[in-house]
Amino acid sequence: MPKNEKNSKKKLSEKMSELEKMVDWFYSDEFSLDDAEEKYRKAMELSAEIENDLDNLENKIEVINRDFSDGASI
Repeated sequence: MPKNEKNSKKKLSEKMSELEKMVDWFYSDEFSLDDAEEKYRKAMELSAEIENDLDNLENKIEVINRDFSDGASI
């Protein structure tokens, strides 16, 4: 299974926690320039997935609000 597919099955909160750990690594004593480029790339990919998930969630909320507003006026 490709890594992106594996991440897409994770919950948004899990992805955000994973990204937070990645960012913390850059400020930790474990930081190394040798690993930084790869870790940064992975963090950016995960960030894009999170942004996509949040956009999808926002769209779902807008639909629910619209449906609720339409139903409330009947």
